[in-house]
Amino acid sequence: MHSALPRLTPLRCVAAIVAALVVVSTAGCTSDPEPPEEVQISAVGDMNGAETTALDSPSGRNGAAITQLVENDEIDAFLGLGDFQYDTAYCDDYVDYWEPLWGGTMPKLYWVSAPNHDWQPGRNGDLDNFMNGQCPGSEAKSAINEERGWIWNGEPYSKDFGNWHFAFLSSAHWRYNPERAEELTEWLDKDLAAAKKAGKHLAVIHHEPYFTSDTEAHERAADHKPWIDVMWKHRVRLTLAASQHNYERSCPVNNADQCVPDGMTAFQVSTGGASLRPFTSNPWYISKRFSDTHGFLHVTLRDNGSFNWEFIPTTGFSTDVGWRSAPQ
Repeated sequence: MHSALPRLTPLRCVAAIVAALVVVSTAGCTSDPEPPEEVQISAVGDMNGAETTALDSPSGRNGAAITQLVENDEIDAFLGLGDFQYDTAYCDDYVDYWEPLWGGTMPKLYWVSAPNHDWQPGRNGDLDNFMNGQCPGSEAKSAINEERGWIWNGEPYSKDFGNWHFAFLSSAHWRYNPERAEELTEWLDKDLAAAKKAGKHLAVIHHEPYFTSDTEAHERAADHKPWIDVMWKHRVRLTLAASQHNYERSCPVNNADQCVPDGMTAFQVSTGGASLRPFTSNPWYISKRFSDTHGFLHVTLRDNGSFNWEFIPTTGFSTDVGWRSAPQ
């Protein structure tokens, strides 16, 4: 994370001059407020196509670009938004295909699992093993596993980045265990309430989007509405999801699909490398969208609650750049 050195007020500058008997330039004597601390994150989901290892593939380009940000310490976190490896991913698939293209992101990786490609009972469930370095051939651990040890595939967790609080939830529960999903609604309520009381700005990460256009494969995840109600209750400012194989950004939106000043800015970023899908509906709360470009989202978060974003295209030309001011 990046923070500015504290600046001296004029009176403190005078005291420093007298005490040290040195001349202090007026450039160092200012009452201007300190610039807000910044946190840099990148995010994308739906990453690696089946048996994909080509460096020049959309997945390979995205993995290389984000890996460079990690290696140069230019981001504080990479948020993996689910569907890491297609189609049915076991340990061998993560090690043989995902790891060669995306393994360099692991030191900054915070992840959530998706329902069918990351976790489907009876078919697959090795993502948690892989993220904890327990798949034969790959001992690297994700950032969150290095910090906290084993994390079960579907276990919720939260993490502070600067003055922002992120809650991570697996959409798979709504499909495979709705009772557990309802329990996680209570967990989310308590988690966000505590963070809000502590003065944090709030963000939530999950795979299947609620604020989204339809595609031939998926409609909105309507069963997630209890989570959305809790997010609105606590005035979550930012949500990140994936799944649709395209890119979308909502207006600041409430739980009734209305554009409101204190609503959630919902990003849907599923342009990691899987084949892209066109839209089949046009909801009014979507402010920007495209389905012709692979890439990832980069967001700069500030401790006053403001943030700006840029979609970084890696295969194609569409992009999205903007900012949101601090809450009033």
